[in-house]
Amino acid sequence: MADQAPAAQRRWRAACPNCGAPVEFASAASASAVCGFCRSTLLRDGETLSRIGQSAEIFDDYSPLQLGATGRWMGQGFAVVGRLQRGSELGPWNEWHLLFDSGGEVPRVAWLSEDNGQFVLSLEAPLAERPAEAPGVGLPITVAGQRWQVAAVVNAALRAAEGELPRPPRAGRVLELRNPQGEVGTLEFGDDGAPIWSIGRAVQLAELALQGLRTTAAGESVAEARFAGRSIACPSCGAPLQPQLSQARSMVCAQCHALVDLPDGDAKALGFVPQSPGAPPLIPLGRTGTLALPGGQPESWTVVGYQERCDLPEDAEDEQSFWREYLLFNRLAGFAFLVDTREGWSIVRTLTGAPAVTRGGISWQGRDYAQRWAYAAKTTHVLGEFYWPVRLDDRVQIVDYLSADGQALLSREQQGPEVTWSGGRPVPAGIVQQAFGVSAPVAQFSRDASAFANGGRLLRQLVIAIVLILLLFMLLRACSSDDCQQYRDSFGENSNEYRQCRANSRGSGVYVGNSGGSYGGYSSGGGGHK
Repeated sequence: MADQAPAAQRRWRAACPNCGAPVEFASAASASAVCGFCRSTLLRDGETLSRIGQSAEIFDDYSPLQLGATGRWMGQGFAVVGRLQRGSELGPWNEWHLLFDSGGEVPRVAWLSEDNGQFVLSLEAPLAERPAEAPGVGLPITVAGQRWQVAAVVNAALRAAEGELPRPPRAGRVLELRNPQGEVGTLEFGDDGAPIWSIGRAVQLAELALQGLRTTAAGESVAEARFAGRSIACPSCGAPLQPQLSQARSMVCAQCHALVDLPDGDAKALGFVPQSPGAPPLIPLGRTGTLALPGGQPESWTVVGYQERCDLPEDAEDEQSFWREYLLFNRLAGFAFLVDTREGWSIVRTLTGAPAVTRGGISWQGRDYAQRWAYAAKTTHVLGEFYWPVRLDDRVQIVDYLSADGQALLSREQQGPEVTWSGGRPVPAGIVQQAFGVSAPVAQFSRDASAFANGGRLLRQLVIAIVLILLLFMLLRACSSDDCQQYRDSFGENSNEYRQCRANSRGSGVYVGNSGGSYGGYSSGGGGHK
């Protein structure tokens, strides 16, 4: 039996063969659905439904999206009709199936997916020939006549599904590709080996004119409300952990400071790593401030996570550099990073695409960048929650790039099967302090990113700076009993910088700083595939 919808699309309804509940298809292109009552996975063949499996319960992740929500993109209306919850070693993610108003034609398959704390809207496209095997993460590949970079290669598991889907849900190997045009390409391989190809771009939920978002009991949009979260016992001390982010995959116990891996759903915590209390961050967790991302408008951001990182010098005699990253969250805009280094503050976000390689470095959105440093780094201390599984001593390879005018930063970070690009700009320390209402000692917030503005004269100024630093520390040693007073004033007595300085001073009598890798670390950390 069939019902005629007010729109041009034909809606088709039948009874679930397992429980008898009504199952509706809004699109003739949809071949599968999940019964909302018994969770049976159903296959549509003409006007016949057959049960082919069972779907797990959807994990209630407090996303503002839900089935039935509507919106507009590129002048076309759409409805959210289905969802997949998937996961890999990089973390879990959602893929929302969108049905566009196609004016009576068979609509193209569209998805709204999570991508490293942001959202990507993708359309499936035909693929004339099977692409060659992926050459490896970070290397180039040609698909559909276009050049891409391989950003990730993962085995994507199917966690759960709901609603109307273009095909029966399945697990499989996924290749994530990116290009200089800011696009994300996805090749998904199933058991039959035939790849499914889609191309997407980053979108802001606020730009999609969304209607019918989820609401709280009081009627307030989930996009604006703070939810209660799920409660899990800390595996170290037993104290209750209550994540405030639905995306949280790691968090720190407020009582014993253990770093805990969080599971999906209400299962017990997966494990923990003990860590000692460190110096408190300059910006407290939970503090909200208004900042503008590069090329964007000012938005409200909440500090939900904090991590300290350092580089790993190749030579034991080289000094280690330390920096701090604040994870910022906005429910509609996603995630961003506020990074505090010796050279100043910067606001950073992961890129959807990937820069093009040039003879002199790389190019992104019409701007050229030169490589500044390449180094290994690790995580030394964490607080709060993170949307990817953060672990102490996580090690990554980072390459930092700087534009000629010093006003734009890019970073390439590789960890395991994924390469993540991020970009940002310097932010004056006073703006940061004012935005988050922090009353800290002036010395701690007065580090500006003035060094970024001298990208064209880095080598000469670096030599001059080293000479001046040598002279400065000789004078300080002559008139002060503490060679590391400036590190104590700027970072605190318990900071890694001050402790490292004291250790070096005891060993050699003179402490000489260098900038190797010091602003590196404004990179994104990690993240899930989509």
